[in-house]
Amino acid sequence: MRLLKLYFLIIIIAISNSYLFAQQEYVTLSGTISEANSNETLIGVTVAIPSLKKGVITNEYGFYSISIPKGSYELEVSYLGYEQILKRVYITSNQKIDFQLNEESQLLDEVVLTNNIEKTEIKKPQMSVHGLSAASIKKIPAILGEADVIKSLLLLPGVSSAGEGASGFNVRGGAADQNLILLDEAIVFNSSHLFGFFSVFNPDAIKDVKLFKGGIPARYGGRISSVLDIYQKEGNSKQFQMNGGIGLVSSRLLAEGPIKKDKGAFLIGGRASYAHLFLALSGNENSAYFYDLNTKLNYKINDNNNIYLSGYFGRDLFGIGNSFVNVYGNSVANFRWNHLFSDKLFSNLSLIYSDYYYGLELDVLGFQWDSGIENFNIKYDFKNYISSEFQLNYGLNNIYYTFNPGLIKPNQESSGIVKQQLTKKYANEFSAYLEAEQKISEKLSVQYGLRWSYFNRLGQDQLGVYENDQAVVFNRDFQIYEAAIPIREESYKRHESLAQFNNFEPRLGLSFMLNENNSLKFSYNRMAQYLHLLSNTSSPTPLDVWTPSGPFAKPQLLDQFAGGFFKNFKEDMYSIESEAFYKTIQNRIDYIDGANLIANDRIEQVILPGEARAYGLEILIRKNRGSLKGWLAYTLSKSEQRTPGASPEETGINNGEWYVTPFDKTHDFSLNATYEQNKKWSFNTNFVFQTGQATNYPLGQYEYRGMNVPLYGPRNQQRLPSYHRFDVSATLTPSKNRNRKVQGEWNFGIYNLYNRRNAAAINFRENSDTGNNEALRTSIFGIVPSITYNFKF
Repeated sequence: MRLLKLYFLIIIIAISNSYLFAQQEYVTLSGTISEANSNETLIGVTVAIPSLKKGVITNEYGFYSISIPKGSYELEVSYLGYEQILKRVYITSNQKIDFQLNEESQLLDEVVLTNNIEKTEIKKPQMSVHGLSAASIKKIPAILGEADVIKSLLLLPGVSSAGEGASGFNVRGGAADQNLILLDEAIVFNSSHLFGFFSVFNPDAIKDVKLFKGGIPARYGGRISSVLDIYQKEGNSKQFQMNGGIGLVSSRLLAEGPIKKDKGAFLIGGRASYAHLFLALSGNENSAYFYDLNTKLNYKINDNNNIYLSGYFGRDLFGIGNSFVNVYGNSVANFRWNHLFSDKLFSNLSLIYSDYYYGLELDVLGFQWDSGIENFNIKYDFKNYISSEFQLNYGLNNIYYTFNPGLIKPNQESSGIVKQQLTKKYANEFSAYLEAEQKISEKLSVQYGLRWSYFNRLGQDQLGVYENDQAVVFNRDFQIYEAAIPIREESYKRHESLAQFNNFEPRLGLSFMLNENNSLKFSYNRMAQYLHLLSNTSSPTPLDVWTPSGPFAKPQLLDQFAGGFFKNFKEDMYSIESEAFYKTIQNRIDYIDGANLIANDRIEQVILPGEARAYGLEILIRKNRGSLKGWLAYTLSKSEQRTPGASPEETGINNGEWYVTPFDKTHDFSLNATYEQNKKWSFNTNFVFQTGQATNYPLGQYEYRGMNVPLYGPRNQQRLPSYHRFDVSATLTPSKNRNRKVQGEWNFGIYNLYNRRNAAAINFRENSDTGNNEALRTSIFGIVPSITYNFKF
């Protein structure tokens, strides 16, 4: 409690000092920065005044505000990929100046890794963050030639996946469900199409992407490993235009234009795969396809008010004939209102709806299973530019959840299946935060904040009551965990509370400049996660079930420390980022042996609370300019968890010992390089190497009633073979583009050039001829060529 009082005291003193500072002879320069050709607002534009050694960057809506003494100054406005603006301004009172930037190249929009390229980044206290913005991921070789934001993140340090065809991604040894994924502030529960082959994010519709791995600002909460914050484009309010691409397995098309010129715009984009059509032509009754739709409307009411309406809808279908059909997908909608109270106070009010549906139909068993999770979210955020040395962010957020574990119903009259609704669960999550970014001196900058979260598990039907509140019991005779038998069931009204949790989540970031090109950074953050993804696979599947914290599952709590050295040299042509991290997690769910998670209405009977930890070293070396650009990333890390017994008589999971998680990758190395030969040809290459995924192989076997039964050792003691591959691509931009209304480019790629058969799994079986046991490697991809045509008009 004393720590919290001290924390609030520091914040109050800082705010008071900053307000006193602001009362001096200072005026405010503010405005919005957008793209000249479309009026698309730009995120992260630097507005600097070199003579004062002051600067600011635009927020998520292109707004900036800086307080400076009265006088005449040279103003610099710069953004990667756009022409720099130099403007002399004479300011004697508060003034609003909007800027529009012209692209350095009028070729196709692409997506490129641009984080930490600007020299000023080493001065900011924010660390462990990477960005993607409008400029070249389409040139990065990808499976089947499909540009993919998630696959691009996997080339960065500290980010990995379970392998080819695996859904989601893992950050610093965390599970995929520990990543908060936001699309225009709406929560996305599944980021993958076709079980991980593609991501749900259409690169043509994306405006800005940031991945926070540590030092996460207080405005974010609800997950404990990372935050992936994605904003869609707003639409062109100057002129109508279209762009898209045609690939081997899918195509995309996006249209945007003015509703009212310079006042409002619309954007609508769609993608669809069509590989299943070729299966049908060949007589194959199986199918696998996806489609999605991105939409956005924006309207400028006046200089102080803007409104936005955005949405996303996507579906995947995978079927094996008519006997097995799996359908899943996300639906989100968001209404936002930007309001400028003054030249120093910016606000955003958001009303958000998000739904994730997953369903399964099995004709063999004669039933259909529909389940999902939906939430209604309201948030109100404020950004207060108190002075050029001090900025304050604060806001409120409330999310109401409905969890549907499943509605099981017959799909055939003779199936014998009885319609059953598994017990729905309800919860409400409220949070409030306050965070500040402050420049203490020329060398020291800090970012600090506090988030308070309150989670209320609401009433439901048929909640099991167990003796001693133990839903899992330990069988001392067989030395195994078993499901306890409920002594009774109780039902609660919706407004009643089953369990309540609240947590204070402090955040801190420090940056100390050693000189103009070198800095040291440190961060700490505590975060709480109240939702759990029930999955005993190495990566999420559409059949995994989300469940809220409650009487039998406490929220996960993270404490993460990180420190690093950052350097720019040779006039920012090269940069180095090195970070070390250590994090611990309380209340990480583990499963008893033989746990059944699908359609289980008593999930508390198969889970046990445990703990986890991860630590490692990350290095990122970039070449930022020139004909040859790229980066080299390396991560050395370890990720472990354990579940000890609740009493000395219990063995726990894995005898209560630490064991590596399925997300543990000791070594993770990636290299990306882009060579611009001329305006017509560019080339790109990737090389990836990762330690093999942790798994279990049988150590022996015994015979029981004529069957061979395998014997296994401790959890995750073996590994699959190391994963590595080499990809190449070439992009051809015809020179005649300059004189055409329709501009096009060709992208040629080869994924896994040397045809490495990376193991997705290794299974063991008895050879029917020799009777000996043998290992069978399952691989998903070998060498995969691709060709994509991108166009814009």
